[in-house]
Amino acid sequence: MPEEIHGRYKKIVEDIEKNIKDPNTVDFVKDKLSELTMMFIDILDRLTKITYSQIGIVEEKQKEISDKINSIESIIDGIESDIYETEEDDDDNNYEFEIVCPYCNYEFTADMEDESRDEITCPECHNTIELDWDLDEEQEGCGKNCSHCESHCLAEDEEDYKVEEDNPKEETENKDNDDEDM
Repeated sequence: MPEEIHGRYKKIVEDIEKNIKDPNTVDFVKDKLSELTMMFIDILDRLTKITYSQIGIVEEKQKEISDKINSIESIIDGIESDIYETEEDDDDNNYEFEIVCPYCNYEFTADMEDESRDEITCPECHNTIELDWDLDEEQEGCGKNCSHCESHCLAEDEEDYKVEEDNPKEETENKDNDDEDM
């Protein structure tokens, strides 16, 4: 393309020399043509610099946006891995349990690889806690005969205690009646 422009410029100068007979006028026109050409080249150079500068700014902003998108994608990937189990998680057979230490009442989370472990150490008081994995799949509920699970357990005892606690008036009347019977 520069060769094409150079060829056209040369043709314009030749046309000027052919059509203008006075050599002083030809020199004057050539000088003014050169000035005009340099002015256009200068304008093109400035526009090119401005364009490259703007492109640089756009590229920088695009990089910042790309970095933010990558950061958001990694956060989303983390959230997805927290929410959904992957096949690798299924293969690992890791289970997470919340345990309350019966000795110090410290609540902690334990990762269990399998059900073969019989005990775990409390990270707070360092006492050994026995784990009971004896779960009968055919048995429903807690296995102790309460109204919730058709067996008897502490949950029913707690409900009875709560009912008595909620009706202190009946309790006092019952005590008064017991006292009168004596």
